[in-house]
Amino acid sequence: MIQSIESRLESLGIVLPKASNPQASYTNFVIVNGLMFVSGKGPTGNPKGKLGSDFSTEQGYHFARLTGIEVLAVLKDALGSLDKVKRVVKVQGFVNAEPTFEEHHKVLNGFSELMFEVFQDKGVHARSVFGAVSVRDNLPIIVDSIFEVQEP
Repeated sequence: MIQSIESRLESLGIVLPKASNPQASYTNFVIVNGLMFVSGKGPTGNPKGKLGSDFSTEQGYHFARLTGIEVLAVLKDALGSLDKVKRVVKVQGFVNAEPTFEEHHKVLNGFSELMFEVFQDKGVHARSVFGAVSVRDNLPIIVDSIFEVQEP
């Protein structure tokens, strides 16, 4: 028997927060032809600062994982069930970092590894990661993501 995603979250000890809502003239997501484009999300708790000065790579990894949990909350809110996610397609991470910081990829692993834990093989995705001189609200990371979904 295949384990539901909600059961897997429970076994991983993950409790989804209420999905945050945009504070401007855009939406959390758009679904087009079975692809769900999730707006850029940051970590729950709104930590502030840069990798390489305010935060370590390990802390950044944790923030990326928290960002993944926020994205999962948006998916569940939009779809009603995470079992409607067919595949994680593409992830782009924007790491708020000092110019000398070089471990952006290790930070984004927090998000990528969470997607694999939750969705298993369907969680393996294409990705890009960029160092940013600044991001909104001075968050340490923002992640933009695309999922193949069964439309609600």
